Amino acid sequence: MANVDMVDITVRGKGGHGAWPHMTVDPVVLASRLVLDLQTLVSRENDPTDPLVITVGSIHGGNKHNIIPNEVELQLTVRSTREVSRKRALEGIARMARAAALGAGAPEPILRIHPSWYTPALLNDDALTRKTIPVFKAALGAERVHARPPMMGGEDFAVYGRQGVPIFLYFLGTQSADLVALAERDPGRPLPSLHSDRFHPVAEPTIKTGVLTMSAAVLNLVGKETARPVGPMASRGVKGN
Repeated sequence: MANVDMVDITVRGKGGHGAWPHMTVDPVVLASRLVLDLQTLVSRENDPTDPLVITVGSIHGGNKHNIIPNEVELQLTVRSTREVSRKRALEGIARMARAAALGAGAPEPILRIHPSWYTPALLNDDALTRKTIPVFKAALGAERVHARPPMMGGEDFAVYGRQGVPIFLYFLGTQSADLVALAERDPGRPLPSLHSDRFHPVAEPTIKTGVLTMSAAVLNLVGKETARPVGPMASRGVKGN
């Protein structure tokens, strides 16, 4: 999984009446421009084979139809897989925010990167993964255990790995077999993602599968026999920040 950084940008302008925009420096227009400009950090400044995501998840400014506000707040999440890409993206965000303000004759923006919210990229321990996968196949059936590609979600479980603790993160299928089959037939009907209002895990057998696999993994590590198999379960699920 990816590195995760959270960035706040306060786009500053000069407020006034919406009927006389020439007497203002409109931070709403400036923020809108910046949202689009930031995407070029991914599409034009980053190697296409090096994963990078910059998402503006929140934009707030103003409180009345006919009033141009003094500032607009942006909240970003930045996802990367390499430290060099992470550094370049964060520096590029600051550069573009300052350049947009300079071009509009606006005050310099306020940019805050939250170091306490940083989550490092997650890498499973090879030896622990190789030791655990056969246990899952024995408990669930080999056809229900799948390798999944890297993803741009983030997980602070990665901190254990950075401290030298062997880690192994895996995903549980949470959706009904009918929804999984529909998603496989129709690319236009993907499974709902985490944080979507359509995401609702099926309790049975999700919880049972989770308890079984975690218990089996621990028992295997302490030299005990694994648990019995359970019924079929969808092979896709989501978790992450």
